[in-house]
Formats: sequence, structure tokens, C-alpha cells
Amino acid sequence: MATAGRAPASIGNDGTATNPRGIPNAPFVDRVEDYVATREEVEPTLRSFQEMISKYQFMEMNLQRRMAGLKDKIPEIQKTLDTVRFLKLRKDETEPIETTFELNETLYSRANVPATSEVYIWLGANVMLSYTTDEAETLLSSKLATAKTSLSHCEEDLDFLREQITTMEVATARVYNWEVVQKRKDKSGEEVTKGQSGEKTGPSKN
Repeated sequence: MATAGRAPASIGNDGTATNPRGIPNAPFVDRVEDYVATREEVEPTLRSFQEMISKYQFMEMNLQRRMAGLKDKIPEIQKTLDTVRFLKLRKDETEPIETTFELNETLYSRANVPATSEVYIWLGANVMLSYTTDEAETLLSSKLATAKTSLSHCEEDLDFLREQITTMEVATARVYNWEVVQKRKDKSGEEVTKGQSGEKTGPSKN
């Protein structure tokens, strides 16, 4: 199933087709005979398919965690960016801004914030840096755009992974069904052989 607007597939180092982030395409099993020639090859083939499904499911789980993190992060960046833009608009004001700020999850305090052209931004790992409001706006706008792009890629990759899992599940079912048919054929052949070996030729009649 194709998804509208999806970027074209790429080719990995081993020649396998991948999506733009390097996730390999699942093999589409049109003819089971291209993958298994005898019943002895069925079990290792099914095991190989199950390993691929497990890898896709592992990637899917990691993507879901990353998406959850981005969905929490994007509103925070947007809120900080809106605050910086608000401070930029008021940098020439003489009256301070009365606001409240969080001390902990249940306690807030009032504060008067004078007009300013400088802000401090947490960058993570207990690091805070000073920026002018113009620099802060540029930095936060870039971080917001990057986070939104990453979220879009995660959503696209998640859809892609689900398609590959479905493809592998269909491939597994086709190989399994092929084995069932072969078992029936072998059983029928054995019964015919037994029937032929059990026939007796009676005396001829004139």
C-alpha cells in the first residue's frame, strides 16, 4: 500500500531497497517456490521471516517512544518561543510585566519582569546559556522546525514499518499454507503407492 507524499525508496549498501531513513523493505512473496523448494526449507524460512518481523516490531516500539517524546517536547519549544517573541515586543516598554512562575509542581510565585533584550535558555544536561531575544528566537525556531520534521519522519516510518510487518505476516502465511498443501500431496502419493503395492493379480478366466 503506497502512502501519498512518501519519499522514494533508497538502496542500502547491500543492495536492499530501503525507505529514506534506511529501514529495509520486506520481501514480497509472490511465488513461494522462489523461497522454498522442499519442505525441509520451510522451517528455516519461517524462522527467518519471524526474525524480520521481530526486528520491525522492535523498531516500531522505539519509534513510538521517540514520537511520544517529540509530542511532549514540541509544545514546550513553542511555548518558550512564544514567550521570547512576547518579550521582544515589549523590550522598549518602561512598565514591568507582572507574571507568575513555577517553583514546583504545586507552588507558584508572582514576579515583576522588567523589559529586557536578553533571555536564558536551558539546553539540557544542567546547561543554561544567555541569548539575546533575536538569537533565542532564531535558535528556538530552528529547534521547533527540526522537531516537527523529526515527528513527521517518525510518523512516516511508523506507517512504513506497519506495512512491512503486514507484508511479512502475509509471506509467513503463504509459506505455511504451501507446506500444508505439500503435506497433503505427499500423503496422497503415499496412499496411492500403498494401494498399488497391495493389488493382487487373480487367475485369468477363459
